[in-house]
Amino acid sequence: MSRIDETKDFIPVRIAILTVSDSRGLAEDRSGEALVARIAEAGHVLAARDIVRDERADIAARLRDWCADPGIDVIISTGGTGLTGRDVTVEAHRDVYEKEIEAFATVFTIVSMQKIGTSAVQSRATGGVANGTYLFALPGSPGACKDAWDEILKWQLDYRHRPCNFVEIMPRLDEHLRRK
Repeated sequence: MSRIDETKDFIPVRIAILTVSDSRGLAEDRSGEALVARIAEAGHVLAARDIVRDERADIAARLRDWCADPGIDVIISTGGTGLTGRDVTVEAHRDVYEKEIEAFATVFTIVSMQKIGTSAVQSRATGGVANGTYLFALPGSPGACKDAWDEILKWQLDYRHRPCNFVEIMPRLDEHLRRK
């Protein structure tokens, strides 16, 4: 069973939020805003925030830029994970990943099933690692973003979470790049 070890110090993580949309600006970005609020509430740092159009190359370029930024530890995108022709966020993420975190999609589906039943099959949420940075692609609905944060990311991005968490292995994510 997972738990928070109160004897350990909390370590804030620097998180960038990327909204993928052809129609929304920051003022209308309810999903991005839900994530920003949760990041602050948890004690993490909002390192960057942007909106890009549903264009695979543009999404991948922003992800690569942020992965190269030493001031960003985690990138969470919202939008473009569905099944329609314009939904290319998952493909853009996979263009960037060095390793995919397959279980993230599985756990997200389990969480979604509890909320929206079999409609969860229409989401292609994904997670991965590139250049020592975690990347997560969430659906564009505020509810899905809240569920992903509240049920998965809030815990995995907390260094005190036991038995294990993403933060404790951050220093080793790019060790293959440092080998001689």
